Amino acid sequence: MRLFRFCLLSSLLAFGLAQNFEAPEIQKEKHNYESDVARMRKIVINRQALDSLYSHKEIFLRELISNANDALEKLRLISLTDKSVWDGSEPLNITVKAIKDEDGKGGRLIISDTGIGMSPEELTKNLGTLAKSGTSEFLARAESDEGGAANGNLIGAFGLGFYSSFLVADSVYVSSVTPASAKNPEPVQHVFSSSSEDSSFEIFPDPRGNTIGRHGTEITLHLKEDSLEYLENPELMNLVNKHSSFSTSFPIYLYTQQEMQVPDDEEPVSEAEETSPAEALDELEKEETPKDEDEAIVEDVEEAPEEEQSPAPPKLKTILVDQWQHLNSQPPIWQRDPKEVTDEEYKLFYASAFKDDTEPLAWHHFSGDSGSGVSFKSIIYLPGKFEDSFWQQPLTYRSKDIRLMVKRVFITSDFGDEALPKWASWVKVVVDAEDLPLNVSRETLQSTRFLKQLKQIIIKHVIQLLSKFSEEDGEKFEQFVKTYNTVIKLGAVEDTKNREKLIGLARFNTNQRNFTTLDQYLENRKQGQKQIFYLAEMGKDPEDIAKSVFVEKLHARGYEVLLLGEPMEEIFVQNIRQWKNVRFQDVAKVGLKFGDEDLDDEEEKELLKEQTEKYRPLLDYLKKQAGTVARDVVISNRLVTSPCAMVADNHGYTANVQRMMSASNAKSGKGYLHEIAMKAKLLEINPRSPLIEGLLRKVESLPTDEDERDEEAEAELQEVTSILIDGALIRSGFEVPNTYDFFSRVDRVLRRSLGVDELAPTDDTVKPAPPVDPELPSEEELLEPEELPEPDMSWIDEEDDGTAKVVVAPHLRNDIQIEMEEVDEFGNPVVEHDEL
Repeated sequence: MRLFRFCLLSSLLAFGLAQNFEAPEIQKEKHNYESDVARMRKIVINRQALDSLYSHKEIFLRELISNANDALEKLRLISLTDKSVWDGSEPLNITVKAIKDEDGKGGRLIISDTGIGMSPEELTKNLGTLAKSGTSEFLARAESDEGGAANGNLIGAFGLGFYSSFLVADSVYVSSVTPASAKNPEPVQHVFSSSSEDSSFEIFPDPRGNTIGRHGTEITLHLKEDSLEYLENPELMNLVNKHSSFSTSFPIYLYTQQEMQVPDDEEPVSEAEETSPAEALDELEKEETPKDEDEAIVEDVEEAPEEEQSPAPPKLKTILVDQWQHLNSQPPIWQRDPKEVTDEEYKLFYASAFKDDTEPLAWHHFSGDSGSGVSFKSIIYLPGKFEDSFWQQPLTYRSKDIRLMVKRVFITSDFGDEALPKWASWVKVVVDAEDLPLNVSRETLQSTRFLKQLKQIIIKHVIQLLSKFSEEDGEKFEQFVKTYNTVIKLGAVEDTKNREKLIGLARFNTNQRNFTTLDQYLENRKQGQKQIFYLAEMGKDPEDIAKSVFVEKLHARGYEVLLLGEPMEEIFVQNIRQWKNVRFQDVAKVGLKFGDEDLDDEEEKELLKEQTEKYRPLLDYLKKQAGTVARDVVISNRLVTSPCAMVADNHGYTANVQRMMSASNAKSGKGYLHEIAMKAKLLEINPRSPLIEGLLRKVESLPTDEDERDEEAEAELQEVTSILIDGALIRSGFEVPNTYDFFSRVDRVLRRSLGVDELAPTDDTVKPAPPVDPELPSEEELLEPEELPEPDMSWIDEEDDGTAKVVVAPHLRNDIQIEMEEVDEFGNPVVEHDEL
């Protein structure tokens, strides 16, 4: 009843009477439009020039509601000093009602308000003329091929919003009446009438009398054939929610009808059309009279007869009940003091405005100034989930959740070239500016200066929100990082102006801990350490990356290594290069320094020299064998238990970079530099590995004299060496040059270890294919197999005598046993007890 109560005074009077504006006895005053107005209407109505003024015809409803809001606001402001205009007893609202013709071929749309209203002179002035002169230049541009480039702050300076109604209507009637005043104690309701084809309009007293009430305006649109979709309530609801849901502090109601079942022998439920205003008001006053909760209610209780028969159910009939649905029940919370808005209200607004059922992680409500004199209010939300399309179409993705409004009227969500950068495009923002220079369509800003300023302001507040979020709610920020960590690192690469702040927000996994910052990493830096160690392996979990051969010695010695599993993290370190004068070091590349080499005693340096001399024969032999995949073979200082590793040179590609190039289909060509980078690797061997020691003995045992060569031993050693080199490639994340050869060698080694003859053939006999078929298959042969025939169900009808029973197919009756038990009304089994 609340919706019905609020709208009653306006709806009963405005919609309850017939919409007939024609009466022969009414004297009508005919006026010609001003030349500029006629030209403007021609541009609006002409669909070919639609883009020069309005991008979509649906905005007519937004314009008319915006005008209605202005009328209501004007009445409210005047009433502050003149209570006779409005004393607060009548509701201030906007109503929308669609009425279809009985033949279903057309209809009309009625938008009403209980605002200030207009006198006949004001109808002529406001709707028949432009409120500002000097528009010839604008109109000339609008009529030319460059109509879309028309400039001028026209919204609010002209009554152009009203003319958008001719986009959808053949004829328009505007009924209006002003509040009573000393000069005009009994104002008369007048009508403005015009059609899309006329170059004139008429002003005349409303033949229906005063249907609006004490004050207000009613616009009746007789819709064109191609605009009848605006007679459907779902379409009207969508338009109001899209453009005007938060554009007014006054309620907007939509007329609806619902079917209701009522007893046929009772009076029908009161409908708006069947209730006089006085009767309805009396009824509402009765409903609003508060009941005394402490008042005792005495009811006479009659004893029911012992064998009372239940009455027969009453006969029901279906009636249509008029209802008014409140479309903008959610108030514009950005206009309120943030201290007065609860968390629940912020969440409800987020779900309503952005159609997202997932709760936002955080939000920031603030007021600001663009620096060019435009003040605004805004709310920034951090969504609780991330759109998959963000990474699926990285080049075309553009956020549509930054909603720019002017005085609570939605303008646009497309900032064009001034859209937020990709890293911040996932935030959801509402911005309500006090004033902006707009062209006629409201969707296009005259100047992008404000958008440039607004872009920087939003980014600044997003970073502030994230910084505050990270400091005050670590657990929830960790949840945020799981979803948006990669995007923050993208921002550090993309936004050089805010790079340091974004780097401070990024989090990393390491071999010692998770969720750490670069500042925390530097706090854990060892003495002499001049690098930030990292290892990147795209697509792997940190736990798997920590097992890499490149990390084992760093981990064993207690050094912390960043473990990067996302593609963006490799790009991040390549672009950042250093943090607070400490450079990044890829531990998968040569030149690994721990930082304490100068502290090594002479014995360790001498040991390295001795090992190099000792393993010289093996180093030379491996260099020959690995010549196609590695430029050199050296003693390793990074391995602990692994026998060997393939390490990228400083100017070479690591395995991770090669995978990224392959995943992105990078066309770097097969040029000389690319080939060098692909082969720029070093094979590092671990001199303490038993496998390497055994391989050294094998190499040293080979005869040096040409006459004493053992070709079988050499072939076996070469095969083992090839497996070792390919294993080093795989162990280090690279691909082997020829997987078939690699697995063939592994197969032979496995055979030898199992005592199986290496040359023993595998039975490769298979059944041959049928002979060649010279003819193509016929259409019948290509058809799908026939469906199974439908089972015979005639036996069901034969045994159906109308009684309740369980029917079983004849061929299953001997295989099925059915047991039944009695249950009460609650579904519990009824247990029979022996009588005492």
